[in-house]
Amino acid sequence: MEITNVTEYEAIAKQKLPKMVYDYYASGAEDQWTLQENRNAFSRILFRPRILIDVSKIDMTTTVLGFKLSMPIMIAPTAMQKMAHPEGEYATARAASAAGTIMTLSSWATSSVEEVASTGPGIRFFQLYVYKDRNVVAQLVRRAERAGFKAIALTVDTPRLGRREADIKNRFTLPPFLTLKNFEGLDLGKMDRDVQWLQSITSLPILVKGVLTAEDARIAIQAGAAGIIVSNHGARQLDYVPATIMALEEVVKAAQGRVPVFLDGGVRRGTDVFKALALGASGIFIGRPVVFSLAAEGEAGVRKVLQMLREEFELTMALSGCRSIKEITRNHIVTDWDQPQSRLAPRL
Repeated sequence: MEITNVTEYEAIAKQKLPKMVYDYYASGAEDQWTLQENRNAFSRILFRPRILIDVSKIDMTTTVLGFKLSMPIMIAPTAMQKMAHPEGEYATARAASAAGTIMTLSSWATSSVEEVASTGPGIRFFQLYVYKDRNVVAQLVRRAERAGFKAIALTVDTPRLGRREADIKNRFTLPPFLTLKNFEGLDLGKMDRDVQWLQSITSLPILVKGVLTAEDARIAIQAGAAGIIVSNHGARQLDYVPATIMALEEVVKAAQGRVPVFLDGGVRRGTDVFKALALGASGIFIGRPVVFSLAAEGEAGVRKVLQMLREEFELTMALSGCRSIKEITRNHIVTDWDQPQSRLAPRL
């Protein structure tokens, strides 16, 4: 069967992976309401396409923290990728590099920063939790710097691990060389203090990942964050928080253009990418599509996911009358939260 869209990889991954591993990647917290909402909320945004525009040439290139990318579609940090495929993070790094985009390496990766760097050239960010032992963090940051990583994505929504009931039922255990002990006694402290401390030990730009409110966006910017990633941790932390696409505009407005705002969570189509950019995102990150395609087809699967999203996004731009990223505006979409009497609702 020929794969024609990103979501088809999930069914293949479910067949191929042990139940415990598939559930670990696929599940969300508690009732999994936010997990569903991350996807469903995109369907409540409709297009206002413009026509009679020459779209014979479409430019999808963009710049993130000064790095030129082929498209505003990047790879989010996902843990323990070798559970999906023996090549794990190596395959993902090569696929991202081939696509001309950024890979973010999880600090819970099953490959080290040095090993990922050894796969060849590429723009890579390093995701970091702040542990009570600051010496551990400092060592990780220095290793990432030496390995040529270009930014730190500081995850700030995990003072404690969310309740993922599938993992409880499956008695999920990590491979023997990995442990959840990193979370025992974890003290994230205050976000602003952590960002400022990180800035004192590294010159790398710091993206604050896990922001859902205007208040926290302002705190992150005041603390010196170089960018914000609107994220609910793939709906794996607090259930019944909004879908990231619904929280995005509030954060973008609070940022006031001072730093770029990115989004992760629920992106499965090029149309989703366009909608996020129309609401003010500078780019998006994908997580689960990477591990599912990795499980299905290894590096070739990740390459195909990036290519499919790229092609769908280009087509959406063309059919919406946008020739470049900067031409994508709020006027190209309408959401069901734009006004109290939704114009998307059926008339009774």
